[in-house]
Amino acid sequence: MATTTLRKDAARNWDRIVAVARGMVDEGTPLQLNDVARRAGLGVGTVYRHFPTVEALLETVATPCLEALAAHGEAALSCADPGRGLEEFLARTVEAQVGDASLAMVVAAPGEALARTTELKRSIWSIGTALLDRAAAAGAIRPDLTAADLVPIMCGIAYAAQLHGETPQDRITSARRYLTTFLEGFRAHPPKRS
Repeated sequence: MATTTLRKDAARNWDRIVAVARGMVDEGTPLQLNDVARRAGLGVGTVYRHFPTVEALLETVATPCLEALAAHGEAALSCADPGRGLEEFLARTVEAQVGDASLAMVVAAPGEALARTTELKRSIWSIGTALLDRAAAAGAIRPDLTAADLVPIMCGIAYAAQLHGETPQDRITSARRYLTTFLEGFRAHPPKRS
């Protein structure tokens, strides 16, 4: 009986820690485990037992976003139109970059604290590369665009959208517009303007 109660308490504490950390990331407050403990109303030891490092906590906060991107990528791989599949995946990716502050920090980190993060990042990279290769093979995009090109370009689009949007919806709208402009330039046969 006591074990079940402890497990429920531990699960509640874990959920509380992650919720507090999510709020701090969303408001732009740097994560410090001591601050998370204080805001969560928990002892510092409790936070450290669940998350031995800030990186592990940050990656846990970013995991739902990474999982959603991987799922969107898998769906895009089944799209009958390879160019459209790539565009949909890139749109979701840039929306996630603009909408979830934890994503950029986790993607930019030199390493991962959690095996799940490593797995998800590899999966997303692999999916993105496969989508790009499919689109190039179908003649939907220029063949000289590489997966290595996409990462800095997508980061640049997200950065520009963050700078030029006052609200989250403004940033998403800007990011979509910038992505559309980029994609038009990398199509194998850019659309003619009337």
